[in-house]
Amino acid sequence: MLRTRGLTRRFGGLVAVDHVDFELGENELCSLIGPNGAGKTTFFNLLTGVLAPSDGTVELRSGDGWRDVTAAGPAETARMGIHRSYQITNIFPTNTVLENVRVAAQADADTGRRFYRNVNAFDDHVEEAYDILDRVDLAEEADTVAENLSHGAARQLEVGVALAGDPDVLLLDEPNAGVSSESVDRIVDLIEDVARDHAVLLVEHNMDIVMNVSDRVVVLDRGSVIANDPPEDVRNDEEVRQAYLGGYEREAEGRP
Repeated sequence: MLRTRGLTRRFGGLVAVDHVDFELGENELCSLIGPNGAGKTTFFNLLTGVLAPSDGTVELRSGDGWRDVTAAGPAETARMGIHRSYQITNIFPTNTVLENVRVAAQADADTGRRFYRNVNAFDDHVEEAYDILDRVDLAEEADTVAENLSHGAARQLEVGVALAGDPDVLLLDEPNAGVSSESVDRIVDLIEDVARDHAVLLVEHNMDIVMNVSDRVVVLDRGSVIANDPPEDVRNDEEVRQAYLGGYEREAEGRP
């Protein structure tokens, strides 16, 4: 569904993403991991048009072929079917839960500029919003002002906003960041559910979650891919363990 070829981003003399070849398949849940500063967020920003690459291409599957979306900005990329969530919760805090998703659905349908129309005319968008809220387990919170949600529920809402418009590709940037332990299972279940009918690229620091939910794990280190394999192979990769997973392995084996 999504692929890159030689994708590179330089900031002066710093190479943040270094000639990355990557491909995300249909209905695949792929996790992107790596130490802090590895280039994960920069890679997300390149995929969604927030940053322009120094070299390389980003392509989205279109019918039987591939469409070059390298030069597309964030709004155009979203309309083409690549949606994302963020490390920091990014919702309209003074709007209700329903309004957050309804506005996202309306914007994706390119009706957002028709300000002269009454919002009640957008029945299809309201219906879509309710369907999404049911899927993310927030239907009972539809009339709740978003700033009054728990942090875990706000994360669920952000996934709901990203689902508006039924994107082909969903990029989830640390959806469990700051979430209480009792909310993690709910969000993990949501991620697995969404991956049944979307291509999902997940950035996640909790290695238990990564190893349990991923079809494939890509590891970045200093902007380069050092592993691109099933979870068990990544777990046993010595280069990966040295770069990133040492703490996870020690914890799993009960060592200090």
